[in-house]
Amino acid sequence: MDWRQIWEVVSTPDNVPIVALLFLVPFYTWYAFRQAIANDQLIAIIGSDPGYAKSKYRKTQPWDPKWEREVHTWPYLMRMEFLVAIIITIILMVWSLTLNAPLEEPSNPNVTMNPAKAPWYFLGLQEMLVYFDPWIAGVIMPTLIIVGLMAVPYIDNNPLGNGYYTYRQRRFAIWTFLVGFIGLWVVMIVIGTFIRGPGWMWFWPGQTWDAERVDYAVNRNLDEVFGINGHWLAHLLPASSAPNAAIWARVIFGIFPLAIFFVLAGLLIHKICMMSEFSQKLYKRMSILQLVTMYTFLILMISLPVKILLRLVFTIKYIWVTPWFSI
Repeated sequence: MDWRQIWEVVSTPDNVPIVALLFLVPFYTWYAFRQAIANDQLIAIIGSDPGYAKSKYRKTQPWDPKWEREVHTWPYLMRMEFLVAIIITIILMVWSLTLNAPLEEPSNPNVTMNPAKAPWYFLGLQEMLVYFDPWIAGVIMPTLIIVGLMAVPYIDNNPLGNGYYTYRQRRFAIWTFLVGFIGLWVVMIVIGTFIRGPGWMWFWPGQTWDAERVDYAVNRNLDEVFGINGHWLAHLLPASSAPNAAIWARVIFGIFPLAIFFVLAGLLIHKICMMSEFSQKLYKRMSILQLVTMYTFLILMISLPVKILLRLVFTIKYIWVTPWFSI
């Protein structure tokens, strides 16, 4: 879109959250890393001599021997949560009163919006529909995301980093979150908001949204790239099944690239996980079920950017084509 169209999208009341997200996510990511690095430096100083814990190296307040060992929920935590709840309520009230977000006209099957976009929080899901079958992008992938988040407490048995920011003690967890949330989900929301134009075609910033544009990119399946047509399989099947030889050839062929990807991605993840001595100690305490579950979810997470690159760079639509589903 050109810059005039970019301003129209940015200034739309419905897109206020996505515009705020573009600034708030980088800011709080930087702020969290800033605090984590400061805590890691403090941990290193105190680790060299525990006596420093009762000295000027305490970050917030000097040591006071009269302090109680426990930090009470009231008034410290409850007071802060109450103030935050009041501030958020005021912000939402001012937001709802000052910005108008009217409903659009009733749907008309004869006049379809172009582009027809979901709300900003579903644009990542809508972008996934470009690369996967609808039931995979709309059902399987969201289910895996939810189940994966539910499984995190049962997979991550690292007792460190609870209640304070740290990078050195939570490197793997932090980078997994950054890649999964910011690198994939937030990026897809930004693509769906600012890059996808009429016909859900790709328009770089500065390009005018042209509803008359025709995209001549030809998407191919991976079996078509390798010329899998089933002629060799037709000679092995009975005459009654010979017409289905091409279908079964694609089904059989698609298993191999997926298997190769899972093996290579698993080896890459294992190598990354074993790069530090700290991570090796954690993985020794994990059960086989925890390791297999973690590796499976990480491989599935990596498959999304791989599928995006195959589609956008090599115009490959599906890797495994079957009569029931395609991946």
